[in-house]
Amino acid sequence: MILSTLCYIEKDGKYLMLHRTKKKNDINKEKWIGVGGKFEEGESPEECIIREVKEETGLVLKNYKLRCIVTYVSTIWETEYMYVFTSDKFEGNLIDCNEGDLQWIDKDKVTQLKTWEGDKIFLEKIQKDNTFFTIKFNYDGEKLVKYNLKEYTK
Repeated sequence: MILSTLCYIEKDGKYLMLHRTKKKNDINKEKWIGVGGKFEEGESPEECIIREVKEETGLVLKNYKLRCIVTYVSTIWETEYMYVFTSDKFEGNLIDCNEGDLQWIDKDKVTQLKTWEGDKIFLEKIQKDNTFFTIKFNYDGEKLVKYNLKEYTK
């Protein structure tokens, strides 16, 4: 089981996206994703996302919001539970990322990039409304075969 975080940092109608091109044996090789990574021992989701964003981008999050929890189940990879955040308040300057290339992409163009099929689904939902939700994706290899979405209302 893998625990991870992901953050979509927003600025001027764009998301900061990471084109994963630099790591060997990368499950996300050549795909575009937000920034984030795996939990370290004893970390909370918030501690993990703050650390990962700083390590990968050089930015320090000043405000962030938990938007959804994603469960990835695959026939070829370990099950992953991912806490997805958004943030529009941060400080600092972008650094060179050792996992790929960082680029600000128009929010309405992000789902046109090469991403995981499931990422397109939860990103569209995040962009449409502020409702917290959980979503489970079942993959056969890299092919999305089904998903189940649960919304939580106030």
